[in-house]
Formats: sequence, structure tokens, C-alpha cells
Amino acid sequence: MPKSTRHHTQPLSRLAKAAMVLEILLSIGALGGGLVLMIAPRGEIMPLPVSALAGSPFDTYLVPGLILFGVLGLGPLVAARLAWLRHPFAPIAAFVVGAGLLTWVAVEVAIIGYSNEPPLQAIYGILGIAIVLVALHWFAVVRPPRLGSPPRWSDHHAAST
Repeated sequence: MPKSTRHHTQPLSRLAKAAMVLEILLSIGALGGGLVLMIAPRGEIMPLPVSALAGSPFDTYLVPGLILFGVLGLGPLVAARLAWLRHPFAPIAAFVVGAGLLTWVAVEVAIIGYSNEPPLQAIYGILGIAIVLVALHWFAVVRPPRLGSPPRWSDHHAAST
């Protein structure tokens, strides 16, 4: 069976679907937030005081916006695409996305402090934890492939449903 057809003949596992939904939710928020920070890097649209960046390596929100857009906006779309394609590295990509989000939130809190109005840091922290937990469960039921070995599609499908 051709490789492109083989991917789509097996239904997506519940874990793959959960990872995709969480990754797409993250992506939507990060693309929007990153775009706003890039367009208005001095807090003209999103009411963020530039003074909150004191002590950080940034003078404006432009670079954090670029990072947010590129890493946490586009990265989860790549991970979701891997899940959609039933790629054997999809659980690893989901874990990296979740860990990346948790790192982002931790660094943000360390630099500008915690804010619960609105509680975006808490919401995205919970989202990061959810993505990591889904990825870890996915690891538990799907043996990740070894580098250089062909993926075992039947093992991936049977263990992840």
C-alpha cells in the first residue's frame, strides 16, 4: 500500500485526536496573541505596559510576539499535522509543544510576574499540563520508533486506540 494512503486508512486514536484539539487551541491563541504583539509592540492593542519588561532582554513586545507566533503558534500546527498523518513522532512533538508552553508561561511569570486579570497564564499553564499529560499517556501506549528503524504502523495503531 502506498505510504500516503496507509496513513489515512487507520482511524485516529483518541489520544491523537485529543492532542490535535489541544494543539490547535494553543495555536489559535498564540497566533492571535503573537500577531497583536508584533503589530502593536508597545501595548497599543493588548493593554500590556512596556514597563513590565524591565529587567528582561526586551524593550518592546516585538520579539516576544515573534516567538509566540512562530514557536507556540506555528509549532503546534506542525505537531497537529504529524498526529493527523499518524506519524510515529507525533507523541514526541506533542510533548515538546506542551513542555514549550509550560516553559513560556514560567519565563513569562518570572519576567513580568503573575497576573490573573485576565487569567491567561493560568489558562495556558493548564493547557500546557494537559498537552504534556496526553503526550505522556500516548508514550505509554505507543512505543516511539528508534532512529533509523522503520515505523511499525500496526503497533502504533493497535496500542493507541
